[in-house]
Amino acid sequence: MKKAHPMSLRVAFQMDPLATLNIKGDSSFALMLEAQARGIELWHYDVKALTWRDNRLLALAHPVEMVQRVEGDHYRVGPAQTIDLGRDVDVVWMRQDPPFDLSYITATHLLERIKAETLVVNDPASVRDAPEKLFVLDYARFMPPTMITRSFEEAKSFLHEHGSIVVKPLHGNGGKAIFKVEEQGGNLSALMEMFNLMWVEPHMLQAFLPDVSKGDKRIVLVDGEVAGAINRLPGVGEIRSNLAVGGSAEKADLTEREREICAAMGPELKKRGLVFVGIDVIGGQWLTEINVTSPTGIVAISDFDGTNIAGMIWDAVEKRVAA
Repeated sequence: MKKAHPMSLRVAFQMDPLATLNIKGDSSFALMLEAQARGIELWHYDVKALTWRDNRLLALAHPVEMVQRVEGDHYRVGPAQTIDLGRDVDVVWMRQDPPFDLSYITATHLLERIKAETLVVNDPASVRDAPEKLFVLDYARFMPPTMITRSFEEAKSFLHEHGSIVVKPLHGNGGKAIFKVEEQGGNLSALMEMFNLMWVEPHMLQAFLPDVSKGDKRIVLVDGEVAGAINRLPGVGEIRSNLAVGGSAEKADLTEREREICAAMGPELKKRGLVFVGIDVIGGQWLTEINVTSPTGIVAISDFDGTNIAGMIWDAVEKRVAA
């Protein structure tokens, strides 16, 4: 198979099984729908289906014959074929969900080897070097007080300094395993013990921001430019506002501070090949994460704003392929 002309792209999605997608809000599915509307040829494969052989990166992939927003009948695929990701497609989307573990990191190393032949989005080396809760430290001036540690004594000192804090896994996603520790700190020792048993890496601690009750804004940037935002509100009795754990969304505009944050990082995101990025900002001013592995939120934003963010993303991708 030969490379396609940019106007008739062949695109492979490295992502979770199509059968498991929440088609109402999944950003990868929205990207597939937009691609189909543009006449882009789609393939789907699981990260476990990668093979490096004879200096080529291969994947056992299914051609995606159809996607549609119909529950229970949202996709059809053809028989699996082995394709060469360097020669047979123009773009590979790295969209599988974390955990950001050795399997994930290995995939970035393999995909990095085809960068001279095929556009990989987001750039695999940049994804590897920019995990959400570590890359954000480059913009510490916009962040709440933050600590990364495995030490109970350091955590206890941090709690004493800031009162209520939040403890979360360094490479978690979707709002999972995020705990608030009150000023008295009665469960901090047990929590740090549990985290240290579950994860070999250190953990992130941040001063608790009461403004989280007003929402946690997800801002999507496309090739370094703001594409839109939603405010995610936590459910009753919750501190987590992620839509995946029951948060609700509302239309949102950007504050002056949020525009400053986006302007500060936009050029660097573009330079690193991070085409689709979602950042999280609490209270209109506190940057907490820069999501580059498998960002979400474009469906909710488009629903509120009437914009086609999936289209903006494909415009950016097509521009990079044509460059």
